[in-house]
Amino acid sequence: MTLPHRSPLIFNPKARSQRGRRALRFVQAKNACVELFATTHEDEARLLAQRFAAAGAPVVIAAGGDGTVNAVVRGLAGSNTALAILPTGTMNVFARELRIPLDDLAAAFAVIERGFVREIDLFEANQVPFVQMAGIGFDATVIERTTWQAKKSLGPLAYLLAAVKVLGEHPPPIEVVCADGRRESGVAVLAGNGTLYGGPFKFFRKADNQDSMLDVLIYKDAGYRLVLDLLRGLAAGGVDRVSSACYLQTAAFVVRADTEVPVEVDGEWLGRFREVHFAEASTRLRVIAPELPDARRLGLAGALKNLLHWPCRAAAPPAPRTP
Repeated sequence: MTLPHRSPLIFNPKARSQRGRRALRFVQAKNACVELFATTHEDEARLLAQRFAAAGAPVVIAAGGDGTVNAVVRGLAGSNTALAILPTGTMNVFARELRIPLDDLAAAFAVIERGFVREIDLFEANQVPFVQMAGIGFDATVIERTTWQAKKSLGPLAYLLAAVKVLGEHPPPIEVVCADGRRESGVAVLAGNGTLYGGPFKFFRKADNQDSMLDVLIYKDAGYRLVLDLLRGLAAGGVDRVSSACYLQTAAFVVRADTEVPVEVDGEWLGRFREVHFAEASTRLRVIAPELPDARRLGLAGALKNLLHWPCRAAAPPAPRTP
């Protein structure tokens, strides 16, 4: 993809951490290459991305964590506009999945500049798009109870503290019905479009975000038994390799419960529902990602070309625009 002179970049200006302030200075210095749009909440980011896609923007850059990325994805869903990511959040799971550099903003921006586009599966939970994973039960409850202030002050530790409070609770039973008629029951469900969950942890070892399938983990036990089985599974090379977990792959499935159960998508709270329908979206998502090397196809000249960055002259940073 040939990038336009200035691509829209959506970011949250409220980042208070040192990492957030550094990221803000970095994107402001890129004003010759990007046009900055500050957002105060996720709905604004979604509407901005939707507006850019409707106007035919070839690419929209999301600068933030998985929440910002998911909001932009919701705005771009169904369009031909490509998503680019500048990972500046806490977990950056989807950026990890795409192998975008996490600790080097210049290297991450170089990926955007090279403009290699990959098409990946886009799934929906009750018609809400997600790109990486979704959860029902335990992890969604943890996310529901982790405040924005705790995440900003404690980082990933905030989720751990919330999880400790949830462990003693008894979640309601849920039923999973797959598109092929297979049925399973449990107390917690994780669905992965990619391999990673919660950061660098490979929960869905068979997942491929280009196979039109979701990898689904169904856990039979709750509380401390669930956490112990997760740890055992990670140590054994797969969280499905424990007796209390069921691992399956399906193109679509429905989760049902007698009471409303908590649901999250891409690490963001979605709500509580008695029934959740998972299915592939009508179109795939175009994302800018590092190109996987293929020396036989590229040859030396092609490989060198992919290493080149389009030039970006320095300029004084402007004041961020608000929609």
